[in-house]
Amino acid sequence: MPSREIVEAFAKRLEDGDFVGAILDYYTPDAATYENLAAPVVGRDKLADKERGVLAAFKTVTAVRIGPSLIDGDIVASRWKFSFTNTEGVTRTLEEIAWQTWRGNEIIEERFFYDPKQLGR
Repeated sequence: MPSREIVEAFAKRLEDGDFVGAILDYYTPDAATYENLAAPVVGRDKLADKERGVLAAFKTVTAVRIGPSLIDGDIVASRWKFSFTNTEGVTRTLEEIAWQTWRGNEIIEERFFYDPKQLGR
């Protein structure tokens, strides 16, 4: 079960824009993430590589947590607002829920729930 301090430190890393560092420091080597109902990406190194690809595709990516993270044992739920700005200066915003399963102070599984139509607006 993660401590509140660990969950807050993880969230701060995301809000500071250190997305890859957060993956490397807070995910287990065999972690899996799921985007809505898509097949999972498995393995911390693959997750970090995927994140590097997302970051390379945009001029800027920012994250803001909306409200507190909710912690119940090994489960943590957080509401996020991500903004993606492309090289032409167009910004798309995505609001999502991240549902995490922690093993101690590391994330073993994370599921992202969002409406993909948000990115087309």
